[in-house]
Amino acid sequence: MFDREIPAGDQEDKMYPFRKYRIRSYEVGLLFRNGEFCGLLDAGTHRFFDVRGNVRVDVVSQRDPWLTHDKLDLIVKSGALEQHAVVLDLQDHERALVWIDNRFSHILPAGQYAYWQGQKHVRVEIVDARIPRLEHDDLNVIAHSPLAHMVLDVVSIKREHVGVLFVDGRFVETLAPGFFAFWKKPKDAVVVEVDLRETTLDVGGQDIMTADKVTLRVNAVVTWKIDNAHKAVTQTDDVRQALYRDTQLVLRATIGARELDDFLTEKDAVSQEIEQNVRGRASQLGLDIASVGIRDVILPGDMKDLMNKVTEAKKAAEANLIARREETAAMRSQANTARLLADNPALMRLRELEALEKVAACGQLNVILGDTAENGGLTDKVVNLL
Repeated sequence: MFDREIPAGDQEDKMYPFRKYRIRSYEVGLLFRNGEFCGLLDAGTHRFFDVRGNVRVDVVSQRDPWLTHDKLDLIVKSGALEQHAVVLDLQDHERALVWIDNRFSHILPAGQYAYWQGQKHVRVEIVDARIPRLEHDDLNVIAHSPLAHMVLDVVSIKREHVGVLFVDGRFVETLAPGFFAFWKKPKDAVVVEVDLRETTLDVGGQDIMTADKVTLRVNAVVTWKIDNAHKAVTQTDDVRQALYRDTQLVLRATIGARELDDFLTEKDAVSQEIEQNVRGRASQLGLDIASVGIRDVILPGDMKDLMNKVTEAKKAAEANLIARREETAAMRSQANTARLLADNPALMRLRELEALEKVAACGQLNVILGDTAENGGLTDKVVNLL
């Protein structure tokens, strides 16, 4: 940019109407007469006869290579800069990457520019912005440079994510995790970031009426992840909400077609049917279903009491049945024992002796036996036992 206009006070010995301009070795003078550009002034001292003040010299430093001037178009048109500067005239679809002394400086949008070549080395790379994505070895430096935000949209896609790229509303490609930059014009590039990690969706508080007119409150859980990012962002405006809604409908259709007892006894089979139906719909949305399960089934208060009574009655009946079975088995065993004793008198006598032995072990025992011949052998045995 230009530093200064030499005032009339720099005249040599104040010899009016002469004007003197001193230009240093790293400076250039821009000479104007009556507002028209006339040429460049090299380093040195320059004198002009100017009675009416029509001569103007703008002194600019080449240490700042970017030449900015309100009459740059006139200066460029004159051709005076051809041997001294790099002149750029960028069209609407062009952008310029500027390096100064082999270090990246900035990005230029469409327009006219000039850079001095004297003091510093300037290198310019012209890029066609009609190719919306900027790919460059120095992309990270370029994207964080001054003026980059004016012409670039910078996107950083995190790990376990992908980016769905649309250009002018049309799908182009799916981007892997990384750092990307896109020109703001002339094309409109939009990147939708999508999380590919597995997530859980709670479908809670669904009041569903079974086939036998019992109203249940069912809570379900769906574990899912995005399998096709393009479908996930184009088939619906909110894929999570769509999955939630579809799961609700599947729950209502599946449970509503069954009676309460069938649903409660075949809960696993119902869950598998729900998962199969949800999986079919989810694939159309670009989703992969890991599992679908019924977490809670809540019965109304009166129905809960009734179910408890039914369960209690069933358990009581089962307990009574078991007791009767045991009693029957015991009686059958006694009957078999009695039949065996009746058929074997000697075995009956041994059972009697066993009973006497148990009684005698508990205290004093008085035994009175008859003198019949039939009991003679038993009397002797009892005496010996005592």
